[in-house]
Amino acid sequence: MRSSSALSASPPPCLSLTPGSGLLESAIEHFIIRKDFPAAFQACEGGLESLTHTDALEPNRHGELKAALCIVGIQALAELNRWRDVLTWVLKRYGETEQIPAKIMQMCILLYTKVAEQAAVQDTVRTWLRCSSNTSLSGYSSVAELYILHVLLPLGGTAEAKELLTDDVGQVAFTETQRQIALTILENHEAKQTKHPDPNSDPVPVEAEKKIPHQGSVVRKLNAVMRLISRALSSSGVTACSGFIRKTAVLLFLLYLLLLRMDPALPSAYAWILRLYGLWQQMWSAMFGPYYRTSS
Repeated sequence: MRSSSALSASPPPCLSLTPGSGLLESAIEHFIIRKDFPAAFQACEGGLESLTHTDALEPNRHGELKAALCIVGIQALAELNRWRDVLTWVLKRYGETEQIPAKIMQMCILLYTKVAEQAAVQDTVRTWLRCSSNTSLSGYSSVAELYILHVLLPLGGTAEAKELLTDDVGQVAFTETQRQIALTILENHEAKQTKHPDPNSDPVPVEAEKKIPHQGSVVRKLNAVMRLISRALSSSGVTACSGFIRKTAVLLFLLYLLLLRMDPALPSAYAWILRLYGLWQQMWSAMFGPYYRTSS
């Protein structure tokens, strides 16, 4: 009965004090439940527009909410086969390359890698990495790693990759051990290309990518994205009802990734599937565990 009363309660006035939070929930609903990707993107656009005035008065007050809206917007554009517009759209929203969050930059690298258009993002990532204000970000090393492995190597930019590893970027992004491992990978790659030049071959073996320890792991990226969306939704000050809706949306997002977006035939998908399943169990327990315990 307590749950029913919470569901019938009207949202508190403070909910309207967080611009864009409701539109983020709407975007997630359109994206996951209805698969209405144009509507999801429009909701993200509306949420970002609502933050424009607030950001002008109080910069970065809603930074994570803005990033969460961009994350869903990027996914929606990709589903609409508008991936060419992603980088331009992100730059429009953040104004300057240097202001783009590390998580967004990682998503852009992975997206353009998936469509084999790494050259489109090369200059942007290079500029972002050279910005001194970004070196203190927690995701800086992951961006550097993705740039080297998924952008420079496929494009044959081993000389630039070596320069990054040995200059200020490499000093900040990697430990000495990681730099040596990465340099070994680059040397092996160059030797392989010299002996057996094949433009259609995979430039970076999967095993080689796994040799850089504790950097840019797929599971960690997934955790970061999920925490980002969860924190952004939690920042809006909600009732028990809207809290339940929030958790349900995230749970459905996990199920969507687990059941629809992952190819279980790929060995690289195993870590994703196991981690997603674990997160799904945690979410289920957090949402419904108390009811099970009270009924037992």
